[in-house]
Amino acid sequence: MNQHQIIITQYNPKYAEQTVKMWRDSREQAIGQKEIHSFENHVYFLNNILPEQCQLNLALIDNRVVGMIASNKTEINQLYIHIDYQGMGIGQTLLDKVKAKSSGRLTLYTFEVNENAQRFYEKNGFKIIGRGHENEENLPDIQYEWISK
Repeated sequence: MNQHQIIITQYNPKYAEQTVKMWRDSREQAIGQKEIHSFENHVYFLNNILPEQCQLNLALIDNRVVGMIASNKTEINQLYIHIDYQGMGIGQTLLDKVKAKSSGRLTLYTFEVNENAQRFYEKNGFKIIGRGHENEENLPDIQYEWISK
């Protein structure tokens, strides 16, 4: 397989539709549940709501969105990798960038059904600090924390 260059870049609204499609597909596969919000609402959220609380970075290969992360100094809000590009180190690259810019402590939530995500975060030094289901999907979730060494 030829290695394509992975480019990490700040989010640009020109990638909105690609990003939302990737996000929805990846998430649906991860939790086995259809997205409850319309595509348009999801695009609006990505362009207008999320950037108020988070910095957004995209992973691109050949100008295609293959991953996204939304985070700030203390929290990872979203991290999704395109289903065809998982296991290639893209999530790792995005996560490492966010860790480097963090306050030295990051928290995040992931769904209990998403075992791939749990393995990924645990491999990257995150520890479980809570469980609950305060989310609109009403699925049990896990809260993780990472503390810089």
